[in-house]
Amino acid sequence: MRTEKPQPTEIRQDLAAVREHYSHSARNRAMKIEDRWHQFRLNQARQRGQNVTVLSLAGYGSPRWVRVFSRIVMAPGTDFEGGRRVAKVIADGVRGWRNFVSAPVPFAQVTARVAGHTFSMAADRGGILDQVLELPAGAELAPGWHEVTLEASGAEKTKAEVQIVGEDVTSGVICDIDDTVVVTKLPRPFLAAWNSFVLDEHARTPTPGMAVMMERLLNKNPGSPVIYVSTGAWNVAQTLTRFLTRNLYPHGPMLLTDWGPTQDRWFRSGKQHKVEQLDRLAEEFPQVKWVLIGDDGQHDPMIYADFARRHPASVRAVIIRELTYSEAVLAGGRAEHPDSEQLMSVSDNGEPLPGIQQVGETKIPWIYGPDGKDIATSLANHGLL
Repeated sequence: MRTEKPQPTEIRQDLAAVREHYSHSARNRAMKIEDRWHQFRLNQARQRGQNVTVLSLAGYGSPRWVRVFSRIVMAPGTDFEGGRRVAKVIADGVRGWRNFVSAPVPFAQVTARVAGHTFSMAADRGGILDQVLELPAGAELAPGWHEVTLEASGAEKTKAEVQIVGEDVTSGVICDIDDTVVVTKLPRPFLAAWNSFVLDEHARTPTPGMAVMMERLLNKNPGSPVIYVSTGAWNVAQTLTRFLTRNLYPHGPMLLTDWGPTQDRWFRSGKQHKVEQLDRLAEEFPQVKWVLIGDDGQHDPMIYADFARRHPASVRAVIIRELTYSEAVLAGGRAEHPDSEQLMSVSDNGEPLPGIQQVGETKIPWIYGPDGKDIATSLANHGLL
């Protein structure tokens, strides 16, 4: 019996953005190659009759604006429902590479509805949506979690959560993911590839005690936002969200990155991504003092120390998870300790004193520990728990 060939899926793109991008003089060879690859995959997905899918990702904002995240991709209708993977697919285990097979829809037109107000947006050339929506004068959102409705032509409506940070909130948490809340035990050069393409999401191991420690931090400061900043790709955002939820980590938006080329690089700089997102959060929420959580196997100590120098009023404390010996060896060694004379001093009897970074008149405690239990004890000694 002969089956009918599916009709090509209709998509709607922001044509002005398409023309501007393809005529831009700064579009280098690497970007042109990636653009052709995206277009090839999009055409293949359309010919197969796959559906336009708006993925649901958490965002954040203030009472007067929201920052919305999503990815617009082509996918079989059986894989996603309401912008999230269906329960059967998750139960069977989602290998990392499956997050990368869905063709993105470059410059897809998306409509967002927030508190009765409608906004028109467009994704970037990789199908990633990262937009700030300013509410009309007089309109405000109450602090807490709200829903944003996202819709693209040919796609079912998607509900995405956004956490609204009230102007009276003065505490928050910014947390790294790999080697901080997830135990990786992998050589650093292979870490991203393994976690992104190979590892089943059920096989990831949470760092002992970290979820409990973070929950205690939030109980100490009710209403505090938790924002996860990672060098991981947006492709794995939903996988990481499910991992964090399954292991009882506090719910919060993630700031990930696109691994593709930029105007001056073949691959984006993960370190630069973290620096830019930290500075942005300090500007967006000047009243919030953040607890910064990372690990000593990468660049986190130097990134956080430099951030504290630029924005001392925005840092309450720095928490660095110490890798085990084997983890440090695989990671290529430990990160150099910033300002060692200030942060790692000893008393007259040889006992180590709490690490302190002093910026002007501001003293910022640095807390080191191998797991959440040890870190929580040090936080309590500092009066932070």
